[in-house]
Amino acid sequence: MPVYITLLRGINVSGQKLLKMEDLKTSMSTLGYTSIETYIQSGNIIFHASTKDTQKLEKEIFEKIKKVFGFTVPVLVLGSEEFKKISLANPFLQSNTFDPAFVHISFLSKVPNHADTEVLAGLNFAPDKFQLIRKEVYLYCPNGYGKTKLNNSFLEKKLQVTATTRNWKTVQTLLEIAAKIKS
Repeated sequence: MPVYITLLRGINVSGQKLLKMEDLKTSMSTLGYTSIETYIQSGNIIFHASTKDTQKLEKEIFEKIKKVFGFTVPVLVLGSEEFKKISLANPFLQSNTFDPAFVHISFLSKVPNHADTEVLAGLNFAPDKFQLIRKEVYLYCPNGYGKTKLNNSFLEKKLQVTATTRNWKTVQTLLEIAAKIKS
């Protein structure tokens, strides 16, 4: 069975949309998913599922959270192999110039339209750097993600898509957990 990595947006932030990972795991098991693991409280879930339809999984998880916990959150599901390819494409880690501690990936719900990407490409956020590749915005924020203008809300507004961001350590840890589940 394929291994999937799910990223939830906007849970357990500032006392809003509180969701215990153990409760989430229990809910997901009722959907028939197996080998369910979570990582930290920000909504990272790794699991096996028999389907290869990520949109179906996104809808199932979205509906389950809405029904069981009473709120809605954006859900993004990626196959572990796709997630790995995304991490390997990170332009800020192709050289030793950038400190991985300040690298992030903003995962977008869909490929943004060309006009919106052109507007974003023309903006300068120095010292922060970004590169949009397909549905991912790779970020380098040397003063920290908390101080960048390139946050989820900004990207969502400029690109007209839903975004959720993970730091490089989280990306790598999710891949490690997926590899353990896969074997």
